[in-house]
Amino acid sequence: MNLYQRIQSQHWILTYFILIWGSADCIASVYEVGPGKAHTTIGSVPWEALKPGDEVRIHWQAKAYREKWVLCCRGTQAKPIKVSGVPGPEGQLPMIDGKDAITRSSLNYWGQERGVLKIGGANNPADTMPAYIVVENLDISGGRPPNVFSGRRGTTPYSKDAASIIVEKANHLVLRNLVLHDSANGLMVSAQSKDVKVEGCHLYDNGNPGSITEHNAYTECDGIVYEGNHFGPLRAGCNGNNLKDRSAGLVVAHNWIEGGNRQLDLVDATGNPALNASPAYRRTLVYGNVIIEREGDGNNQIVHYGGDSGKTQGYRKGVLYFFNNTLVSTRKTSIAVFRHSSPDETVECFNNLFYVTIKGKNLSLMAKVGVLKLGKNWLNAGWVQSVDNFTGRIDIQEPSVEGDEPGFVSLPDLDLNLRPGSVCLEAAVAIPAGLPVPSQRYVRHQKVEVLPAGKPLNLGAQ
Repeated sequence: MNLYQRIQSQHWILTYFILIWGSADCIASVYEVGPGKAHTTIGSVPWEALKPGDEVRIHWQAKAYREKWVLCCRGTQAKPIKVSGVPGPEGQLPMIDGKDAITRSSLNYWGQERGVLKIGGANNPADTMPAYIVVENLDISGGRPPNVFSGRRGTTPYSKDAASIIVEKANHLVLRNLVLHDSANGLMVSAQSKDVKVEGCHLYDNGNPGSITEHNAYTECDGIVYEGNHFGPLRAGCNGNNLKDRSAGLVVAHNWIEGGNRQLDLVDATGNPALNASPAYRRTLVYGNVIIEREGDGNNQIVHYGGDSGKTQGYRKGVLYFFNNTLVSTRKTSIAVFRHSSPDETVECFNNLFYVTIKGKNLSLMAKVGVLKLGKNWLNAGWVQSVDNFTGRIDIQEPSVEGDEPGFVSLPDLDLNLRPGSVCLEAAVAIPAGLPVPSQRYVRHQKVEVLPAGKPLNLGAQ
């Protein structure tokens, strides 16, 4: 072998080891947590060192993990970082209970009192904008007063606005198949976040007794989609809303939303001026949902749209597209389907099914002010525009179908599918250009199924 050949050979050997070393550095790690696993506690996972493609797998055990932690890391679109629960033999989700939970002392992050799992905002791990993260298959509870936890400041009580999951900041976050309950808020997402999807989750039994400021979900970000979730009633005696949102680009599609002071409270962005300036802030989509108003649920208004800060210049003042939803009220008194915050808010309402069990004027469409563009819907015979001192306007763009019963399979069982012969079957109008055509429907609970292709849409949530 001549000198040139020896140099070339050494060069390729060196290149080979560089490639091997570099690729080893990029190999994703899987951290197994649970009885008999490499990590018997959540706290022993090296949360400070997570890199793209890593996965933390938390296995079910008979007792809850009483631990809390922070996620402050960045995956990539191709290699997201995952925190995944591994269900038990009967499908039980691993339980994370914030009551008397422990945070490893070397995890140094602010706002520990704000939630059981916190995403974003830390000193150790080093602060960053968390990105491309998936959290799935976990049951998380206990983030509320008077519960306490042990952290770097010793025994500490949770704050009044704590949550099962609090997202201080994150981009491209997926929260999937989670049970968020028994906290002050089930989920909180702050105004520095972008592109969040909440899918197939169960949020219920949250809130603080006597308080109106904590909710099953309370979110404000640039782009958020709720799909296939089951929003159940809040804790007894709690007066918060079911889903309260201040986001730009909000989509609420194919969910079951039952109870709350209001089922949907869609108000003004207050934490980030860029949200108010976004064109997406003035376009909100709510479609394919089942919405239940029960006797004793508090406010008789189902959907509040616009703002609540009092600074009316920042209110949404756009269009809420509300279509192909099924709304059922069992109240003994009237409801107002929509309450606008100012004269400048508009709802385009079509292809819905609005049914009250106490007939006649108990189905009231509007409260106070604003514009309702009313297309074809199914409505109880005897419905009224409003039972309030209404100074807004209802533009009837197409006659609705009116009657006494829409044709549910079984209202007592809340089987709100339509039985054969219902006047709502295949009675929907075409979806206007620029809006999504519903191609799925919600299936109790936390599932969606694809609708048959090419079949005309029904009135209501299919």
